Amino acid sequence: MSRIFYSLLLYLISPLAMVRLYLRSKKAPEYWQRKRERFGFFSLPASDKPIIWVHSVSMGETIASGPLVKQLQKNYPTHRVLITTMTPTGSAQVGKIHGDSVDHVYASYDLPCAVRRFLDTVKPVMAIVIDTELWPNTIAACHKRLIPVLVTNARLSERSARGYARFGFLTRPMLKQINMVAAQNQETGRRFLELGLPEQQLNVTGSIKFDLDVAPKIITSGQALRQKWQQGMGSDIRILVAASTHEGEDQQVLDAFKTILAASPEVRLLLVPRHPERFDRVHQLILDNQFPVVRHSQGTQPSDKTRVILGDTMGEMMKLFSASDIAFVGGSLVPTGGHNLLEPAALNLPVLSGPHVFNFEEISESLIQAGGLNIVNDSEALARSAISLVQDKEEYKSMSQHAGEFVRNNRGALQKTLMLVDQLMQSGK
Repeated sequence: MSRIFYSLLLYLISPLAMVRLYLRSKKAPEYWQRKRERFGFFSLPASDKPIIWVHSVSMGETIASGPLVKQLQKNYPTHRVLITTMTPTGSAQVGKIHGDSVDHVYASYDLPCAVRRFLDTVKPVMAIVIDTELWPNTIAACHKRLIPVLVTNARLSERSARGYARFGFLTRPMLKQINMVAAQNQETGRRFLELGLPEQQLNVTGSIKFDLDVAPKIITSGQALRQKWQQGMGSDIRILVAASTHEGEDQQVLDAFKTILAASPEVRLLLVPRHPERFDRVHQLILDNQFPVVRHSQGTQPSDKTRVILGDTMGEMMKLFSASDIAFVGGSLVPTGGHNLLEPAALNLPVLSGPHVFNFEEISESLIQAGGLNIVNDSEALARSAISLVQDKEEYKSMSQHAGEFVRNNRGALQKTLMLVDQLMQSGK
């Protein structure tokens, strides 16, 4: 009965969802394109191969799931993989990472009719949800059709758990219909159990984000990019990358950079906004702060006057990390919850982050304890920490080594996840 009222509410607000898509398309036209897919209207190439469905909400989840998808293709050569996303940035990443080796559509909204059309077309033999994107009607429909559902790399912050708890009448029956939750850590597992997940349906595997597949060609291309920049800006430059910054954060980074430059003139800032619709605004903000800037997307050679490079391309974050010396991970000086701290750490970069890291609670705490992460509460603290790393070679060497070791020592979640996939695939036969 509770799902009936939930579904009625979704139908009532679905026109607002269309309005939201239209408004978002003003800044990112891709949101309005392929809108029919969000209601389950699409077709797939004809094939007799059964489909494993992987849902990764946006760009971060799509990148994190890359090694898992590649291993699924290797382990199940008689199957196809369909990847769904909810955002254009996630959609773009599917193409960049997998090319045409996978099928891809936008995930349908959680409307019963849309979910039915989606499942009728796809007919998946298994559904794998990356992180924690839980939709009651979708999970119920999979359960009814005996499609095993694995929620892997699951994370659940205290704030998110409180939100799910407020709708316990929906959350509790939904969790009982999930075949397995592979949690990133014990704390997430505990929260799922408190929300009503049966204990036998929980497995703590760790995070597959530790199993980063950094191709040597990415590192090589990053090093080549750095050499190009050095030709223009000088061989002794040190590059501070501010990755995945959000609205309200860029100015704080620029304020910190002013202080950093005064103390260490050899530092250059690589500023990479999270969302492409903000690229032009951030470029203007850099100019307003009177920093000579070049846009990476234009391929312009920086000069000795250049102080800021705007990273205004998509899907190149690991390449840009490979070209840098120190990484500040954004979404953390504003209450967004932070982004993936492991990407720069895997490349042996000292990592700096603001205090808002609730999306990566356990990882951030463990990386701090390992000596690879410093938390900075504001622009002044960011400046102090960056200056210290630039001027103290021993501190830099120590943080760099500890960051890389932390990632290497925590790998293994991918293999545990694949074992769960195999178990559920066998049970579904």
